[in-house]
Amino acid sequence: MKLTNVPSRSILLLLCVSVLPTGLWGQTSCDEGSGALDSSPPKTMSAEAVIQKFGAEETVTKEARLHYTYTQDVLIQTLSGKAVTGEFHEASTVSYDEKGKRLDQVTFAAQPTLQGIQLTADDMEDIRTFMPLMLTSEDLRQYNLTYTGQRHVNDLDTYEFHIEPKKKEKDKRYFKGQIWVDAQDFQIVKVCGKSGPDRIRTGKHQHSDLRPTFVTYRQQVDGRYWFPAYTRSDDTLQFKAAAVHVREIVKYSGYKRSGP
Repeated sequence: MKLTNVPSRSILLLLCVSVLPTGLWGQTSCDEGSGALDSSPPKTMSAEAVIQKFGAEETVTKEARLHYTYTQDVLIQTLSGKAVTGEFHEASTVSYDEKGKRLDQVTFAAQPTLQGIQLTADDMEDIRTFMPLMLTSEDLRQYNLTYTGQRHVNDLDTYEFHIEPKKKEKDKRYFKGQIWVDAQDFQIVKVCGKSGPDRIRTGKHQHSDLRPTFVTYRQQVDGRYWFPAYTRSDDTLQFKAAAVHVREIVKYSGYKRSGP
């Protein structure tokens, strides 16, 4: 998200809001809905074996999702304190062609009224790729994973991992944060972190394109696949000229198999 040119009164308001204690806002918490961490090693297999197994299951799940249609509902809001100052709201039906190309049919789009920021191509990539993060065996080769323990996540027994890119290639974006893998089905059921890197350009035409921290939960579909269901982000983007409080809610619903 980029900071837009806003009237001086708006900039003053944003700067005033930025000095309020962050506890007054519902900032994204990765631990929400999670139990206490048990840092002992996995009991029935090594952490590396868990990674290999869930990578294989994620490969199957990611491929399966290409044969489903679903509804994606995106709500992004700017806030001043607890008051909503503007929003972006769009709903679409998502499907995939026989080559796996994503097809979006917009079914609802309100006139955007976001205050102080504008959405960028990276924001759209977040919604399509990083918020509904799925990590195949191939994807995992780009990342370092550190096993941190076992937790209950919404009554599910999970393995928790910290994940970050092994190396950063120019013009390529990655995820950094935590993932929780179901101990029975070996699929990711929760993701929390952010995409990156943030794009910050200095000099005469300086600007920043910043990403919020988000948390995504999955649901089981057709008794087999854990697909993304709900993403929430509540974060304050610290631009040089102003701080902007942003809230995002993305819902992925109505999964229906459309192919073999």
